[in-house]
Amino acid sequence: MKLVSWNVQWGRDAGGRVDLNRTIGEAKRLADFDVLCMQEITRGFGVLPGGPGPDQFEEISRALPGYTVLDAIGADLPPVDESGRRRQFGNAIATRLPVSMAIRHSLRWPADAAAPSMQRVALEAIIEASSGPLRVIVTHLEFYSLKQRLAQVDDLRRLQLEAADHAAHPAPAENAVGPFAPTARPVSAIVCGDFNSAFGSEAYQRFVAPLPGAPGFLDAWTTLHPGMTPPLTAGVYDTRQWSDGPLTCDFAFVTEDLRHRLRSCEIDGATQASDHQPIILEID
Repeated sequence: MKLVSWNVQWGRDAGGRVDLNRTIGEAKRLADFDVLCMQEITRGFGVLPGGPGPDQFEEISRALPGYTVLDAIGADLPPVDESGRRRQFGNAIATRLPVSMAIRHSLRWPADAAAPSMQRVALEAIIEASSGPLRVIVTHLEFYSLKQRLAQVDDLRRLQLEAADHAAHPAPAENAVGPFAPTARPVSAIVCGDFNSAFGSEAYQRFVAPLPGAPGFLDAWTTLHPGMTPPLTAGVYDTRQWSDGPLTCDFAFVTEDLRHRLRSCEIDGATQASDHQPIILEID
């Protein structure tokens, strides 16, 4: 299974031009992906720099026929123009593999008056891969507030414990056509996205700390490149937005039980189709 994780900044490249179709085309060039996990996808947010289209989730569906496109909205704000559309900002998963369940998790947003911030979300898809089901989670954590970032890391770790508990104590489906469904969720998971946390930072270390009661998380890149520091992933080309300098803040983590299934994890350093660099992950 090949997965691409990318903060695409609503299709805005390092020079400021918005073209989400071009960005998706660049992802296709990088990998024949089964799963594409994107952060900073918008609906009704034409006021953002470069003027993204009215519904980028619909744009993704048109660009990827045959893929299931899932959305998860973090910030959901009133309209500010004559379109009447609410301004929505979040994450997306597009996959050509079967999806048995999608879950949208609002992450905690503790008060921090010293920092601008927004509601953050994690989008979980239970995907039926050829080697068995696994959870793919894409997220985008708070940038300005360490307090909020750490709370959101704790939420992601809690979700792993919750999934392990569901796996150990599944409830049967009540009916085949209603909303009740088997609660069993696979313990195996990929958690990817823009963590807005530097490699080795407090939030990073907290996320990969052992998780009593469930398989914890490994950084896929460092697992496959032992002893090495991962490449920079943000601000490599867009130095205007990242005037303080580039950093490594985009990651693909896998649960410990997937270690033996890791085949490759690379960060493309050449594309300038976003202010972030994409991660390409392959597992058996």
